[in-house]
Amino acid sequence: MADALIGLGGNLGDVAATFRAALARLEAGGCRIVARSSLWKTPPWGVADQPAFLNACIRVETDLSPRALLDLCLATETALGRVRTEKWGPRTLDLDLLDVDGLAVDEPGLTLPHPWIGERAFVLVPLAEIAADRVVARRSVGEMAAASDRAGLERVGSFA
Repeated sequence: MADALIGLGGNLGDVAATFRAALARLEAGGCRIVARSSLWKTPPWGVADQPAFLNACIRVETDLSPRALLDLCLATETALGRVRTEKWGPRTLDLDLLDVDGLAVDEPGLTLPHPWIGERAFVLVPLAEIAADRVVARRSVGEMAAASDRAGLERVGSFA
């Protein structure tokens, strides 16, 4: 079984309900959710003129390959209303495959660990709740989260 970390984000519609639906689809597709972070309200990143996001992270166990897991994430986004019109723009759901067993993968459309994981507090802060000791890109998630700029991040509860 592979141990994978996935980031969730969204800022359109009932995001917490969309996250719950996404987890159900991931489980039906071959993932077992073993941990989930709190839900965090975060300022938009990349394109500032849009609603605040909700973000969270999950840890899953799966027999899926990294490519198959990415495909499941992308299919889940589409099934739950994601339409890609603007890079970093508003969305119902974003599922980012962050890490799978510490593998280094660089293939068309799939890079592991996620290339910007160390730069995004909206990923690192929730991820540190469930995987602080996980080493990604030669640093622990906890270390990266502690060094990140948490300005504007607010814990808003759970999406369970």
